[in-house]
Amino acid sequence: MRGSNDHSWDGRERDTAIWALVRRQHGAIARRQLLELGLTPRRIERRIASGRLHPMWRGIYAVGRPLLDSRGRWMAAVLACGPDAALSHGSAAALWGFGAEPGSRIEISVPSGKRRSRPHGIRVHRRAEAILGDITVHEGIPLTSPVRTLIDQATRLRPMQLERAVNEADKLDRVRAEALHASLDAYRGQPGVAPLRKLLDPLAFRLSDSKLEQLMRPLAHAVGLPAPETKAWVNGYEVDFFWPELGIVVEADGLKYHRTASQQRRGLERDQAHLAAGMWPLRFSHWQIKRESAHVRRVLRSAVARAKATRQAFG
Repeated sequence: MRGSNDHSWDGRERDTAIWALVRRQHGAIARRQLLELGLTPRRIERRIASGRLHPMWRGIYAVGRPLLDSRGRWMAAVLACGPDAALSHGSAAALWGFGAEPGSRIEISVPSGKRRSRPHGIRVHRRAEAILGDITVHEGIPLTSPVRTLIDQATRLRPMQLERAVNEADKLDRVRAEALHASLDAYRGQPGVAPLRKLLDPLAFRLSDSKLEQLMRPLAHAVGLPAPETKAWVNGYEVDFFWPELGIVVEADGLKYHRTASQQRRGLERDQAHLAAGMWPLRFSHWQIKRESAHVRRVLRSAVARAKATRQAFG
């Protein structure tokens, strides 16, 4: 009798441990995990036959019901590819919240030196050990870090899609855009870094006030403007450059991702105040002033022509 009670208690402890693991793994479990927790091969087969375990891939089961949600499927796919596998690429981006999974195949990264089967419905990426050093855990699921995920996605996304992903990652606080930009040096030469740099360099680039003024003066002169007033107060706001005779205001912006919601609101209110006063507020990035001077000249020239025409029309 004593032996029977001990066996029953051991069974309850085992089942409690199994259910705790299943909950952490979003409803999925591997055969090797069941064996490690003390379930015998025979008992596993019985649970399959009774509908308590539903095979998904070889040695991987959904527990209690055959259909799992996205997190359950992702966890099951990681388990199917081995203990050192991780969600990656589009699937990792979807779990982080800044991307969408391409098609119906789950993307998993595994070490390149280990030969593995390719389970149906899973796209396996064989990666260098150094790349798999960028693995973390989110919601209990092993996956590539936000930085690594964005680098991977940059090899396949169009520029507007990539910018949207970076914006979402920044907004969700997965990785701030300025931190992403600063981290790229550590990944120099890897696929995906170049398109991220092309996106982030213009936004991160910032000139000193003196250099900004040195570059703006000849641009203004080229379109017939005199030297501007700098750091002038206009309509209750300090502006970078001001031409009072035409009512043209120019602001130079740095890294746009770094602006908080309150800073963005204040920027809108500033522009609205200038427009309400009949002025011409313009904004250029530091990168445009330094690297895209032809564009700045075109915009300034158009603003000057319109401002002069307006002044003449209204005397």
